[in-house]
Amino acid sequence: MTNFLQDVRYGLRLLLKNPGFTAIAVLTLALGIGANTALFSVVNGVLLNPLPYPEPDRLVAVYEKTVDFERSSITYPNFLDWQKESHSFSALGAVRSEEYNMTGVGEPERLHGHMISADFFTALGVQLPLGRNFRTEEDQSGGTPVAIISDGLWKRKFGLSADVVGKSITLNGETYTVIGVGPARITGFSPTDVFLPIGQWTDSTFRNRGIGMGTTAIGRLKAGVTAEQARAEMEKITANLAAAYPEADKGVGAAIISMKTDAVGNVRGILLVLLGAVSFVLLIACANVANLLLARSTGRAREFAIRSALGASPGRVIRQLLTESVMLGIAGGGIGLLLAKWGTGVVLAALPESLPRTEEIGIDGHVLAYTLGVSILTGVVFGLVPALKTMRRDMHDTLKEGGRGSSGARHRTQSVFVAAEMAMAVVLLVGAGLMIRSLAALWGINPGFDARNVLTFNISSTSAPNITPEQLRTKYRQGMRELGAVPGIESVSLVGGSLPMTGDSEVPFWVEGRPKPASEQEMPFAMFYLVTQDYHKVMKIPVERGRSFTERDDEHAPGVVLIDASFARKYFPNEDPIGKRLNLAFLEMRPEIVGVVGHVEHWGLGAKGHENLQAELYIPVWQIPDKFWPLLANGGQYAARTSGNPVGLTNSIREAAQRVDSSAVMYEVRPMQDIVKGSVATQRMAMILLSVFSGLALLLSAIGIYGVISYLAGQRTKEIGVRMAMGATSADVLRLVLREGMNITLVGVGIGILAALGLTRLITKMIYGVGAMDPITFAGVAILLTGVALLACYIPARRAMRVDPIIALRYE
Repeated sequence: MTNFLQDVRYGLRLLLKNPGFTAIAVLTLALGIGANTALFSVVNGVLLNPLPYPEPDRLVAVYEKTVDFERSSITYPNFLDWQKESHSFSALGAVRSEEYNMTGVGEPERLHGHMISADFFTALGVQLPLGRNFRTEEDQSGGTPVAIISDGLWKRKFGLSADVVGKSITLNGETYTVIGVGPARITGFSPTDVFLPIGQWTDSTFRNRGIGMGTTAIGRLKAGVTAEQARAEMEKITANLAAAYPEADKGVGAAIISMKTDAVGNVRGILLVLLGAVSFVLLIACANVANLLLARSTGRAREFAIRSALGASPGRVIRQLLTESVMLGIAGGGIGLLLAKWGTGVVLAALPESLPRTEEIGIDGHVLAYTLGVSILTGVVFGLVPALKTMRRDMHDTLKEGGRGSSGARHRTQSVFVAAEMAMAVVLLVGAGLMIRSLAALWGINPGFDARNVLTFNISSTSAPNITPEQLRTKYRQGMRELGAVPGIESVSLVGGSLPMTGDSEVPFWVEGRPKPASEQEMPFAMFYLVTQDYHKVMKIPVERGRSFTERDDEHAPGVVLIDASFARKYFPNEDPIGKRLNLAFLEMRPEIVGVVGHVEHWGLGAKGHENLQAELYIPVWQIPDKFWPLLANGGQYAARTSGNPVGLTNSIREAAQRVDSSAVMYEVRPMQDIVKGSVATQRMAMILLSVFSGLALLLSAIGIYGVISYLAGQRTKEIGVRMAMGATSADVLRLVLREGMNITLVGVGIGILAALGLTRLITKMIYGVGAMDPITFAGVAILLTGVALLACYIPARRAMRVDPIIALRYE
C-alpha cells in the first residue's frame, strides 16, 4: 500500500507537470467513456434491468396465435376459458386500453385508461398504495361501478387527499366510486390515469368470441412451472376450444412470451449494435492515448533506465506506469460521467417515442459501476503496451544515448495503433453511411397519400349513456359541418378503425360467389378504414377505378366499399372487382365494391413483417350497423386538409367542436407528417447515433494519425536534414512523410473494409433499399477517410519541408 500511494503521488505530480499532455489524454478518454456510459444507461434501463415487479422472471405475456399473426389480441370469452381451465398460472389477468371523458371534477378532461380484470394487479404483484383491488364480483356485467385512479390523477385532481377512496368520478357520463389508487405507469404498458373492471364492459362486440378488441393478458407462472410447460397446457386448452367453437376458434392457439421480452419488443438488436459501435469509439480513444504514452515514454527512457540501474524491478516500473495510466482513465471516466449525464438526455431525445421503458433510463448504480470498471480497464488497456515497450529497451544503450532517439519497434507499434483506429473508423462510417442511404431510400417511398398540410386530431364528447345511433349520426354530421366551416380547412373527414401508420383494425372477409371458409380464422383479413365521403380528398389518395364515396352513401343507401390496389391484385387478379360483393364477417355487412383506390403504406415507410396483411378497404362510417355505433359514442378521430400550417388551426378547431358540445375536449393533435416521420423513427435514431459515433471516430483517427506522423517526422529531423543537404527538394520530403502516413492509412482502411463486410450483416434488418455490402457506401467511406488522413498528414509534412538542414544537423 505504501508503494502504491507513492506511485499515485508521483504519477499525480507528473500529470500536473505536463498539463497539455494530461488535458489531451483525459479529454480523449472522456469522449470515449462518456459516449459509452450514455448508451449503456439506455441499454441498462431497457434491456438489462429486471422488470420492477416481484419475481419478474415468472411473468409472461399471453396472446392468441393464428396462421397470419404470431401475436394477436385475445377475445374476452377465450380469456375467461383460459383463466378457468389453466393450472400453470397463479394468476392470469386481462388488460386493454381505453379513453374516457372525466367530468364533474374541475375542467372536463380526456383520460388514458385501462380496463383490467380482477387478477391483473395480482399477476403483476403490484400493491396499491391506497385502497384495494377489484373484487371478482365487481369484474363482471352488472357489478358495482368502481374505479382505481392513478397516483398522477390523484395528485392532479384530488391533491393527494387521503379521503379520495369512496369519492365519485364521472367517466363517459357514468358515475364510478373510487376504491383505490394505483401507479401511473406500469412497465410494459402505456401511461394511464384510471383503471376500470374489464368484465363490466357491456359492448356486444367485446363478448364476441371471434373479435379481440385489443385485449391481451399477463400471467404469473406458478413456482416450479416453466414457460414450456405452460405452452403445452395452453395447446391442449386451445385445441379443446377449437373443437367446441370451430367457427371462431379453429386455428387459434396461444403465444406465451417472457413479459420482459414482450416489453422490449424489437429494439434489442439495434441497441446492442449501437453499444458495439460506441465501444469502437472507446477503443479508438484508447489507441490514441496509448500512442501519446508511447511518445511520452521516449522522453522518459533515461528515467526508467536509471530506476532499473538503482534496483527497481521490471514489475515495479510497469506498476508505476500502469498507475499513471489508470489515473488518466479514472479522470477521463469522471469527466465522461458528466458528459454522459448530458449525453443521456441527447440520446433520449433521439430515441423514438415507442421505445419501451424510457422512464427507467438514467445514471444508476449499475451505470456508475460500469463507468468505473470501464475507466480502470481502459487505463490498463492503453497503459499496458507502452509500459511493456518501455521495459524492453536495453538499459545500457539507453544510458549511453542519454534518452534520445526512439526504436523502430516503437514506431511500428504506434503505426499498428493508428491502423487499428482507421479500421474501426471505417466500420463505423460504413454503418452510418448505410443508415443514411437507407433513410434516404425510405423518404423516397411514396406512402400512398399526401401528408403535407394534413392535421389529425381526436375530439371527445360527453354523450348520454343511452344515446341512440341515429342521434350519434346527427351529432357527428353537425360536428363535420362546423369543422368544415373553419377558415383554413379545405376538407375534413371522420375516421374510424385505422388511420394510416396508426391503429390496427382488421376484418375477416370472403368474396361473395366463392366458397365460404369453414371459420373466420381461415378467412383472409384486410385492414379497414371507416371514413366519410371527403376522406380520399383529404389524404389525396387517388381513385384508380370506379368512384369514391359521395354524400348519398349514407345509412339509407345500399352498402358500398372501396378496395385498394393491393386488395384488387391479390383477390381479383384477372377480373374487374367493380360490382363484386364482399362479406365482412363480424361487421355483418355485404357491401358492393364501387371503386379501387391507391395502396397506402399503413405499417410505415418500408415496414417489414406485415407482408400477410397488405389488403385495405374503406367503408362509409354512416353505413356501419347500429350495434357498433356505441364505440363512437365518446368521441371520434378526424383528418383535415388545411390551406396552411395545420397546427395553427388547433384553437379554431377546438372552438368549432365546442359549439356542438360545450364539454368537448380536443386531444392527440398531430400533423400527418409527424406520423410519417414516426414510422421511420427507429432507423432515424440509428442513423443519428451511428453518425455521431462515426464522426467521433473520424475526428479521433485524424488526431491519431496527425500525432503519429508529427512525432515520426520530428524523430527524423536529422535524417531529413541529411537528405536536404545531399540535394533532396522540399517536394521529396513532402512525399517521404506523406508516403509513411498513407501506408498506415491504406492498411487500416483495407482491414476496416474487410471487417465491415462481415459486421454490416448485423444491421441487415435495419436497412432498406441498400445492400449490406453496398459498393457506393464502401467506396465513399474509403475515399473520405483517406482524404481526411491525407489532410492530417499534410500538416506535419509541410512542417518537415521547412527544416533547415544546417540547424537540424547542428541540433542533432
